[in-house]
Amino acid sequence: MGWFWADQTPKSSTATVAPHGIPTSSNAAPPPGCPMHKSDGSTSSPAPFPPLANPSNTNVNSPPSSCPVKAPNHVLRSTPPSSTATTTTAAAATTPSSSSSSSPTEPANASTLSKLNPLNYMPSLSNARSPDSPQSVSLPLSRETSSIPRTDSSSNWEYPSPQQMYNAMLRKGYTDTPAEHVEAMVAVHNFLNEGAWAEIEDWEALFSKGLGAAWRVCSRGEEGVAFERARRELAQRRREVLGLLAPEGEGEGESDGRPKLIRFQGRPKEPTPKARMLQVLGTVFPSHFSQEPPFDRHDWYVSRRLPDGSTREVRYVIDYYGGGVEEETGQPVFYLDIRPALDSPTAAAERAMRWGGDVWWRASGGAAREAFARAKDRERNGS
Repeated sequence: MGWFWADQTPKSSTATVAPHGIPTSSNAAPPPGCPMHKSDGSTSSPAPFPPLANPSNTNVNSPPSSCPVKAPNHVLRSTPPSSTATTTTAAAATTPSSSSSSSPTEPANASTLSKLNPLNYMPSLSNARSPDSPQSVSLPLSRETSSIPRTDSSSNWEYPSPQQMYNAMLRKGYTDTPAEHVEAMVAVHNFLNEGAWAEIEDWEALFSKGLGAAWRVCSRGEEGVAFERARRELAQRRREVLGLLAPEGEGEGESDGRPKLIRFQGRPKEPTPKARMLQVLGTVFPSHFSQEPPFDRHDWYVSRRLPDGSTREVRYVIDYYGGGVEEETGQPVFYLDIRPALDSPTAAAERAMRWGGDVWWRASGGAAREAFARAKDRERNGS
């Protein structure tokens, strides 16, 4: 779809109906008994209606006096686009990007809100090389499609191209970034976001069916979560091999029960309360906790499909941590801390159930209990 507002022709203001018939002559006397036009005894009386202004001097392009869209930067004021200038807005360097391949043309005095896509409140990224760009090599303009579904269309989100990534970094002030390294940065960026979405899908698969169904899985700790994930993946591969349709709520189309990403927001300068607490613990217990803060923070807004078919918006918070370099391969290591934001009591219960269930499972010897129960079952079946 895109930018759906357009210039509207201003409607003419409604004429006020006179309480008496409009006279044909400006010298006509007012009707008798009218309290507003009683004669004061003078020899001449002013005309009850002033003469009309010259139509040729009227500006037909000016909006009516009651038009609410007067300010030049009002979000509903539409200005004809210029064919020469293209305005772009900065986006987070570690987020999936909108599906539009180039930025729409914006007026110079357009407000910030008017530059956003009204379907998801996301900015557009320029895919063109700036004339004053310091880059030394040409960067690819192609974009990779992610596995993250959108809510405003039937397609998936697209990751930014290397050129878009470089443009975004320049706008953020990273002018010393070597252009030849941007492609590798885009590959890491895409890999991290795919991992983040896989973790969000785990949360949604657990809690989209209700807290009761989620506790049956979370009560077995992360082992139960991993078992449930493997069960879903095996069932999906089996359906693909056999060519079977997915059950309602798990397939494609209108009954698709998968979560979808509505929008995202980069907030690197706003550390989360958990990140602050971990930094304090790192200061007090440096041998157990790291003092290194996350290098980035994102908020992802996800559409959750509930059992009754309705949807609800859930905000997820993601803290990105750098883990140094792996000794064997020399590859950088990253850690992502992903959890629902504490926007509601339900979100607090979800976090308590998943993390508390895992702590209880390990502290109470849940794995040993299950192993003992399986051994007894084998003995009983063998006898």
